Order: sequence, then C-alpha cells, then structure tokens
Amino acid sequence: METITIDADAPAHPFPHFWERMFGSGRANLTLRQSWRDDLRATKRATGIEYVRFHGIFDDENGIYTEDAAGKPVYNWSYADQIYDGLKDIGVRPFVELSFMPRAMAASRKPHAFWYRPLPNPPSDYAEWGALVGAFARHLVERYGIDEVARWYFEVWNEPNIDFWTGQPKQETYLRLYGAAARALKQVSPRLRVGGPATAQAAWTGEFLDACVKENLPVDFVSTHVYGNDTAQDVFGTQETIARREMLGRAVEMVEKKVRASMLPRTPIIWSEINASYKNEVEVTDSPYIGPWMAQTIRQCDGRTEMMSYWTFSDVFEEQGVVKTPFYGGYGLIAAGGIRKAAFNDFALLHRLGGERIANGSSSALVTRKRDGGLAIALWNYAAPEEKGEARSFRIDVTGVGPATREVWMSVVDAGHGSPLGAWRRMGSPAFPSRVQLEELRAAGRMAAAEKRLWKPGTAIEVRLEPKALELIEIPGR
Repeated sequence: METITIDADAPAHPFPHFWERMFGSGRANLTLRQSWRDDLRATKRATGIEYVRFHGIFDDENGIYTEDAAGKPVYNWSYADQIYDGLKDIGVRPFVELSFMPRAMAASRKPHAFWYRPLPNPPSDYAEWGALVGAFARHLVERYGIDEVARWYFEVWNEPNIDFWTGQPKQETYLRLYGAAARALKQVSPRLRVGGPATAQAAWTGEFLDACVKENLPVDFVSTHVYGNDTAQDVFGTQETIARREMLGRAVEMVEKKVRASMLPRTPIIWSEINASYKNEVEVTDSPYIGPWMAQTIRQCDGRTEMMSYWTFSDVFEEQGVVKTPFYGGYGLIAAGGIRKAAFNDFALLHRLGGERIANGSSSALVTRKRDGGLAIALWNYAAPEEKGEARSFRIDVTGVGPATREVWMSVVDAGHGSPLGAWRRMGSPAFPSRVQLEELRAAGRMAAAEKRLWKPGTAIEVRLEPKALELIEIPGR
C-alpha cells in the first residue's frame, strides 16, 4: 500500500488546465456534420475546451480557391463561413491550421495517402499562396471582427518534416511557405497570431525560431507534435527504448530547453497534437488506459507548455476511410454513434481538478486546490497497454482541512466503470450495432455515479484501484 500525505495548507503554484484547452479533429469539412457538432457540444460540456484544430481548410472539398479561365484567383468563403460559424455557435474558437494546397495552386497534383486525398505539395507560386492567406484573413476579420480573430491562432501547415510536405529541401521550402503566410497575416493585422512549424516528432523547434530571427519572419508561438509510441530514434536521435508513459514528458522537456536556448527564448510553446498512440490500438485509445496515461503526462508536463491538444475529441474521422466499427483504436474521446469512451470520462474527471497544484512526491497522484479551499486529487494505477497489471491500494492522509466530518466524493473510470469497450465485446463486437445495442453502449459509456463517503479529518482515506484506473477524490473546503 502506498501512503500519500497531503497538507491542504501547503504552498501551491498556479495550475492552468493546459491539457484541455484545445482538441484536434480530423479535417475541416467534417465540422459540417451534425454528428461532429453533437460530439463537440458534449466535449464542451465536459471539459475546458476553448479551441479546435483540424486539417484541410484549403482542401478543394471546401471550395475556397479556384481560378477563372484567365488563371486569376476566385475565392469562395461559403463553406469556410459555415465551418467557423458552427464553432462560434458552440462556444469554441478555431486554431487555424493553414493547409493543404488547393489543386489549382499546387505545383503537383500527387495526393497524400489519406482517404480524402489532400495535396501536401508546394504552391506553383508562393506569392499566390500568400495572397490566398491574406484574402482569407481579411475575410475572417470582416466577418468576425479583429477583436475576435486576434484571439485565434494561425498555424502554417501540418508536419512538414514528414510526408505532409513534399517541398525539397524540406526546411528551406517550408520556411518559404511559412514566410509568405506569416507576412500576409501580419499585413492584415499585426494582432493576428501566427506560428509553426507544426512538426511531427518534436522536430525543428529551435532551428525554426532561429531561422525566423535571421530571415525577419513574424512568429508568435512555436508548435510541434509527439505521440507516446514515437521512437527515441525519431524524437531524440538515440537508440534507447523510451516507455510510452515517459515519451511526452521527455519530449516536452527537450523542446522547452531548445526554445529557451533559441534566439526567441520567450516564445510560447504549443503541442498541437498529442496522444498515447498514432496507430489504431484498441487497448490504448478505446480503453481506460488513457486515464492514467493522460494524468501521468499532465504531471510531467505541468509548467512547460501553453497548450496541449489531444488528437482527437471525436471519431467522426476519415483519414483511413469511413469508420467500419465503433472500436478500432480511433483517436477520439467519442466513438461513432455518440458512444463516450473511457477517455471522455477521464477528461471529464481531470477537468474537475483545481486551479492550484500542491507538490506531492507520488508518481501516481496530482493534488490540487480549488477556489473554495477544497481539494481535488487525481489518483491512478498505471499499467502499459500490453500488461494486465495488478490492483493497487493507497492510503491518503490529509491535514489542514479543519476538524468537521464531511462528505467526500470519489469518482472512478476503469474497465467496469465509464468504459463501453467491455459491453461491446460482450455483445460479440458488432461492427454495426443495432439501435438497441447503441443505446446500451451509450449507457455503458456514461460516467458512473460518484461514491460518497463520510470522512473525519485525522482518519485515512483508503482507495483500491484496478489496473488502468483513474480516480478523482474531492474533499470540500472548511
């Protein structure tokens, strides 16, 4: 049994909820679907989401850019308006990823392998690309006002260090793409926020900032991505083996050091894609594993990033094609059919953590203080996806909350609470659940009711957690 000692009056530091301010979501055109919007509304109610990031606002399916018979640009903002109006109506803002290349502007028509066939290619004319970005930004400011759009973020492209960018040499051509876009945005208004390089595997961050200084390019934030199953070779250039539970923490620390050592050391750092896996792994993203993994990641990354964007909030998602079954290792918090996964409930629990963090030596706990002086404690039992794991017991000793007996709330997500995966398997893992089965799966995905215990200060709170469980303990203030 692990004993965790907590002093409710101990010094604390601010604990902004950096892990839930932004979520990722497939591509822009999906936002027009009712199912996508329903999932966003559910996520908005359960978390502190402020921004959504998605690919492909300039993809041809949105009709933004074509050319007339004389080769002159023709802009059409119809779908863009519907996309951003939809976000605004739900109460979130876009983290605008400026991608991918419109067909009429692309130097090559060879598409990326994704099912929806985006073009990851340079423009035939970088000035035309800059003109598109400028026209786009002017329209947004005219429609929503500069005070609103100044609160958005504009990120140039997605993962240019891998197969999402075919320009050669990659860094040199990406910087040209970035420079044209960044200057165009700042010409519309210096208040518009622009950044990059939005790389995979935590790449290019320090070099990108130094290049921006040397080439006099505007930059307001640096962004990059990492996944728990990225390799040490890809992220650090080493041959070691880094556990999934440690990868994000180590990558975030590395990038922070690179940015602080760069020529723009105060630049805000945004992780615009993170997840425990970039593959489709049922035992990772569809299972209760995400709760302990996410809590561990938060513990390691606190104070080192402005925002972290979990990829994604919804399985209304088509990079590999139309979803063929509810549980296939999709990245979302919500499976097809509006089924809330364990991950959805994990984020809902973590949302209830306080705004101040009290230092604690346990590697399995986050101790926070709420505005009313009460405590919210996240406790978890980590086991790797491939491990069965064993139950763990904890003893929590709390001081500094006053002598009165009070009601403590205890909420848990594990294989038997707030996770529909087991129910789906007991049904025989139907690829296309019936309407009755869907209702049963949605019910299985609802957060289990909190256990209420009467607790007298001076006595221990004892907790037993199943493997891959996340529990939230809420103790009211004086």
